[in-house]
Amino acid sequence: MASSARYTSLLSGLPRRIPPWSQIQTSHRLMGGTIIGLMLLVLFMGHERYAFSHKEYPSETVDLSHPSTSACPPAAGSLADRIALSEQRYQVVLGERAEFIESLGGPSRIAASGGNYWVLWDFFPPSFDCQHYVSRVGRWGDGGKFLCGLDIVAQKENPVIYSFGVSDDSSFEAALLESAPRAQVYGYDYSVNSWGPQIENNPKLKSRAHFHKWAVGGKDAHGADYDPNFQVYTLDTLMKLNDHTWIDILKIDVEGAEFDVLRGFCNYYMERGLPLPFGQLQVEIHAWDASMSFATFLEWFELLESAGLRPFHSEPNLVYVNLLHAKATLSEYAFLNIGGGHELVKGA
Repeated sequence: MASSARYTSLLSGLPRRIPPWSQIQTSHRLMGGTIIGLMLLVLFMGHERYAFSHKEYPSETVDLSHPSTSACPPAAGSLADRIALSEQRYQVVLGERAEFIESLGGPSRIAASGGNYWVLWDFFPPSFDCQHYVSRVGRWGDGGKFLCGLDIVAQKENPVIYSFGVSDDSSFEAALLESAPRAQVYGYDYSVNSWGPQIENNPKLKSRAHFHKWAVGGKDAHGADYDPNFQVYTLDTLMKLNDHTWIDILKIDVEGAEFDVLRGFCNYYMERGLPLPFGQLQVEIHAWDASMSFATFLEWFELLESAGLRPFHSEPNLVYVNLLHAKATLSEYAFLNIGGGHELVKGA
């Protein structure tokens, strides 16, 4: 009886009829409207006309098991048309960048080390769409690089990869060789004697990896008249030595020397009216030189853009921010070369 009385007491507290809408509190009205809206949305999405179908998108060969592979379906239209549209959008971004710089007083009034509300990389967003799957290759954290259309490059007969700056980590190059079984990689680093253990300890990969204890630069400085421990070769000279006319993937991680190296590359080919001889560039930018002004960095970045390089991805390297509480002066950038008529911009 006590239990029955308890339930009777509870029921007696409930309203005997639904009150008029005007008497319901505003918060309750909103909650009820939201619930009804969600129910209608579920019914709407469940209709077969609006059901998602994998058949709507064309399939492409790509390893989606990699946790950092972007699997966005390709857009409509020819590849050349989509690249042209990306270029139009990028030109808009360049105009906005110029306006932003002027609003701060011009390049000479901006500190390369950053301000209170922005860092150097905020002025150079990777706003170009590469139009292919984007994959992060190499070890997690410091060392990985972002690539455009690796699945397409890997299908080529003999992909060519150049790597300037090897140090003691070859996870990036090893991962590329694993992904592209017919690829050959050429590495150059005067500061070490061989590839890192990821390649040195793997005979299968090492057979397709070629290493030289040389430096890369904007001008040739090698031979008997130069320091035997610091032999410098230009990109053009190395390509001639290797009998190459095209590089599919070019990686540069040379601890600050990338400014002189890439300036030399771009000027050499632009002065001759030639497109850059590589499909894409992965470079770690070290803007840690306190003497470098923002205007100088801007001029260098604009030179890359003038040569046809378009940034499609960036990843700040925060290792020194974590260790030393320093400025965010390091960043990985990935560029697509829109010149040269290669398969990533024109199609097969």
